[in-house]
Amino acid sequence: MKPFTKAATGRLLRGTTAAAALLLTAAVPAQAAHAHSDRGDWLYVSVTHGDVPSGDTRGTLLTCDPPQGHAHASEACGELRSARGDIRGIPHKDVFCSMIYAPVTVEARGQWQGRAVDYTETFANSCVMRARTGEVFALDA
Repeated sequence: MKPFTKAATGRLLRGTTAAAALLLTAAVPAQAAHAHSDRGDWLYVSVTHGDVPSGDTRGTLLTCDPPQGHAHASEACGELRSARGDIRGIPHKDVFCSMIYAPVTVEARGQWQGRAVDYTETFANSCVMRARTGEVFALDA
């Protein structure tokens, strides 16, 4: 048996790499691969009440072209458009919130105008969260 030459080893390595890449892309369901690519602006938003991840987490897929999937989709999408997709850029509401500590952690993951969105923040309570993020995390109908 002849030992592999450098060129043959390179071809074998490239072929193996290509085969591995093909297998990895085939392993992703076709539907998941393009599930959000044709939806425009979208965010998966979730709200967790409490200090630690508990069973009290709610989430939904907010799509904005057209607004849907959320109890306040039109308002949330309008606020996000005004802030150019930056949740921290949503104007804060002037409201008085109680000083009761009941932490709420919010997360948003998705895309806005072709850019990835990855936002997580913990607020002292749901009143403060709503005052700072508008309707984006208002999941209670």
